[in-house]
Amino acid sequence: MGIRHIGRKLAMQALYQASTRKDNVIEFIDYFIDDSDVDNDAKQWGKELVVGAWNRHEESDKFIKEYSIGWSLDRINLIDLSILRLAFYELFQKETPVNVVLDEAVELAKEFSTAESSKFINGILGKFVKDHVYRDN
Repeated sequence: MGIRHIGRKLAMQALYQASTRKDNVIEFIDYFIDDSDVDNDAKQWGKELVVGAWNRHEESDKFIKEYSIGWSLDRINLIDLSILRLAFYELFQKETPVNVVLDEAVELAKEFSTAESSKFINGILGKFVKDHVYRDN
């Protein structure tokens, strides 16, 4: 498993914890990630993702609401919401190839969420990419 994938896993878990604790992730991110038993580069990447995704989660949530037709945020599984926030942040940054962002989000859903989550997440992100990412390039 690559450093970036491990960092994404840490970031998703930290975002999930922030959702369940109703805390600002910035208040506990160092403790959470530093306490993990992974490579330091993965920890650093994870922290960057968490801080960025948390700081832009309101923007991400607007798109999640728009593209999860018929679903309010409070109906979305918190793991799926965390994965989506992370993926939207990476899409906003435009540093990681789009196909990698989508693949990673789907893989995280398969590993950590329900059987239907990967399809749900892929549908939301795929529609967003079709409407915004390729149009902007």
